[in-house]
Amino acid sequence: MAEAVSRTRISAGILLFRRSPAGIEVLLGHPGGPYFEDKDVGAWSIPKGQAERGEELLAVAKREFGEETGHVVGSNARLIELGSIRQRGGKTVHAWALEGDLDPDEAWSNTFRMEWPPRSGIFIEVPELDQLAWFTPQQAAVAMNPAQLSLIETLLQRLDEAPIGNEGGATRQPSPGD
Repeated sequence: MAEAVSRTRISAGILLFRRSPAGIEVLLGHPGGPYFEDKDVGAWSIPKGQAERGEELLAVAKREFGEETGHVVGSNARLIELGSIRQRGGKTVHAWALEGDLDPDEAWSNTFRMEWPPRSGIFIEVPELDQLAWFTPQQAAVAMNPAQLSLIETLLQRLDEAPIGNEGGATRQPSPGD
């Protein structure tokens, strides 16, 4: 799945997971901005971002994870390929899983400009993700974009086949204010 992107509407991301007393937990992000302000159920997503023409998908996934969590995926990280899914709007999301731990309170996301209200000529700066949180697979099934749930199911299947350690996982990078 290391192919380069040849068309738009393709995203790539990293599904961070950890083992806890509750079992496997996954890290999901809530999109920032006014469109998602009052949406919770079905709005959460794996940290991901759009790939541009010619970009290698795994590199996109690692970059977007860093931009949306403030944590860098180590160069020797042991990633689990999860395949791809197609969301209702037509976007294809390619994903990899990584075992690690991340304190959502120490995370930060990059921002983007958007016109708000629409067609007002007023631009605001909003975080790509305004919140990160850990979810059990059962909680994630309610919280996340329904199309992405199969990524968690694939992860759980792969873990039963070949459990891995957290060598080279995600490490915090300095926030813009550091």
